[in-house]
Amino acid sequence: MARWFIIAGCVLLALGVLMHFVPGLFNWFGRLPGDIRMESGRSRIYIPITSMIILSVVLSLLVNIFRR
Repeated sequence: MARWFIIAGCVLLALGVLMHFVPGLFNWFGRLPGDIRMESGRSRIYIPITSMIILSVVLSLLVNIFRR
């Protein structure tokens, strides 16, 4: 289990470095059709339905690949 936490930490670190140095890399995430965004006055509501479904599918595929 410790090995998986180390691997997950390294992946998150690499993703954070990419997002910091290449800011336009993930501009599409959260702006897909199906993501709900409502703004009025001082309130904002954001529900990234499509983005979370895509993220869930990708993570499920990766977990299944690494389990085998």
